[in-house]
Amino acid sequence: MAKTKEATVEERLRALYDLQLIDSRIDEIRNVRGELPLEVSDLEDEVAGLKTRLEKLEDSLSSVDADITSKKNLIEEAKALIKKYSEQQKNVRNNREFNSLTKEVEFQELEIELAEKHIREFKAQIDQKKDVIAKTKEHNKQRETHLKHKKSELDAILKETEKEEKALIEKADDYKKKIEARLVKAYNRIRVNVKNGLAVVPIERGASGGSYFTIPPQVQMEIAARKKIITDEHSGRILVDAALADEQKIKMEKLFSKLS
Repeated sequence: MAKTKEATVEERLRALYDLQLIDSRIDEIRNVRGELPLEVSDLEDEVAGLKTRLEKLEDSLSSVDADITSKKNLIEEAKALIKKYSEQQKNVRNNREFNSLTKEVEFQELEIELAEKHIREFKAQIDQKKDVIAKTKEHNKQRETHLKHKKSELDAILKETEKEEKALIEKADDYKKKIEARLVKAYNRIRVNVKNGLAVVPIERGASGGSYFTIPPQVQMEIAARKKIITDEHSGRILVDAALADEQKIKMEKLFSKLS
């Protein structure tokens, strides 16, 4: 079986820089979405919370209505008892029975007064709850409108970029297969730890891209020779020469234009 030819350092550098260009493009697409997915998620949670609150308010309103009905029934029962005791007073045989029935009537009258007081309080609660419900409904309506707008905005961006992002992720996976695992691991580690996710950068004006630290001429010559993978001693980024970077940018721009 023929032995697979091992990639040269230059081929690995080109593959690494291509991977960086692809990942940077994916980062750009995701930056366009920005905080929108999080905003939509937060709004969905807020709307769901408002709906739950409305349900609880409506339930409590029904509960107060039931309490009013109960008190009204109690009043009717008390009135019936007063009528009954008043009728019985007409047929009493002594003062003790009359006084006992009078106390029963007075007790039922107090029950009616207390029930009427509770009904007034319950009605005040209903007015207050209805006011809160109206305000909550209005707030919920506003948040639903805002959510609809944000969802539409996010959907438009997703529709525009989802296909390209998916294709780019697949391309990134393809490029990772061309690079040995330890280099991919190092690349991913650097990407996480540096600004803008730039793990592979070209030399610009004698310094690594995005850095103000000058690279010694001897090191620049070694980088241009493409014989070994060299990292910036200050940022840890993998360095490539400007000519290689320009060649790969032209190549990848053609790829991006096909995918977009």
